[in-house]
Amino acid sequence: MEPDLFTAAAEERQEKEPSSSPLAVRMRPRTLDEVVGQQHLLKPGSPLRRLVGEASGPAGPSSVILWGPPGTGKTTLAYVVSKATDARFVELSAITAGVKEVRAVIDGARRASGGYGKETVLFLDEIHRFSKAQQDSLLPAVENRWVTLIAATTENPYFSVISPLLSRSLLLTLEPLTDDDVKDLIRRALTDERGLKGAVTLPEETESHLLRIAGGDARRALTALEAAAGAALDKGEAEIGLTTLEETVDRAAVKYDRDGDQHYDVASALIKSIRGSDVDAALHYLARMIEAGEDPRFIARRLMISASEDIGLADPTALQTAVAAAQAVALIGFPEAALTLSHATIALALAPKSNAATTAIGAALADVRKGLTGPVPAHLRDSHYKGATKLGHGQGYVYPHDLPEGIAAQQYAPDELKDREYYEPTRHGAEARYADAVEWTRKNLGRKRS
Repeated sequence: MEPDLFTAAAEERQEKEPSSSPLAVRMRPRTLDEVVGQQHLLKPGSPLRRLVGEASGPAGPSSVILWGPPGTGKTTLAYVVSKATDARFVELSAITAGVKEVRAVIDGARRASGGYGKETVLFLDEIHRFSKAQQDSLLPAVENRWVTLIAATTENPYFSVISPLLSRSLLLTLEPLTDDDVKDLIRRALTDERGLKGAVTLPEETESHLLRIAGGDARRALTALEAAAGAALDKGEAEIGLTTLEETVDRAAVKYDRDGDQHYDVASALIKSIRGSDVDAALHYLARMIEAGEDPRFIARRLMISASEDIGLADPTALQTAVAAAQAVALIGFPEAALTLSHATIALALAPKSNAATTAIGAALADVRKGLTGPVPAHLRDSHYKGATKLGHGQGYVYPHDLPEGIAAQQYAPDELKDREYYEPTRHGAEARYADAVEWTRKNLGRKRS
């Protein structure tokens, strides 16, 4: 990095007085081996390993784009590279920098390379904030490797980064930190000399609430921990109690165990409230799950099941809504995913209800499990292979599209089940038209009522 006089003075003060820096800054890993999570990106020979000087042979390190949610370590990885690499390291933020600053870095990189044989690594934070023209200004430098680019973004780069830059870089996707990852970081911060040096302890109950607050964001976890530790020490307490943490972050601890009864009880209450069309109760249980840090993908899966189990064809769009919500949740994560889950929950709770699809497959499965299967009628069997005609396969089959009404009065089910009816539609919502349709088709198929 190339700090100015004021930046250098600030860094010198931080070295002499570590407590002047936020805990999240002090606890930044110094090497890739200290990084928490993202182990899929840190294997030997990985692009990040090569960037810190572990490259060998004629192939140089590649430019990379780091994509992931806030607090997953994008800036941290760039910081580790800056400390470990022998290359010249320059940092820019797309929030404050423009084409002028980018060109200045590129000109400096070309001088350093030509004059001193020194490579340049450029870390560009928030690259999605750059316009197309601003991103275009990076292309010659990346293509000719005048700089090795490390770009960070929280937005989908396929939408926010221009294709030419994507094709010249490796896209590395950072995964949300797990609770275990954040827990390791918290416990390290409590005892490490760069951190709180054992000044306070963190009981299990308080730690669990802190993990829920963090939501997989390491920076948020360390910020809350530092504030709570300061409040505890001000009170003369050597332990961060749950009440102290609640007061500090202004969030009450929700009684919810993601691995125990609360997890299943609240999830059950959410689905039963949707089934009962109580939109307000459903939103209450949804809020409890969100506030407790429940995996949004779990909630979305439950909503998809509910859409088929309890609504079905009474509102055929319910499943589409639930599936769309699940896809959106996978792309955006919390906190914005709460809006999508609310959207889907309200739609499902207020939709007309029918469990006819559920009972239909249940009845069909029950018959199959009883052994009521029987051979496929000969006229329905595959007749496309040589010798099938001699076996009588396909003979007598009537092609429905050849008939005016598009329906052929012929037997489709095995003999044992030819008059069995599994689907019993309700007259709720859109399923009323399916009820009319099934009554008409069964009549025209020549079926006898069972």
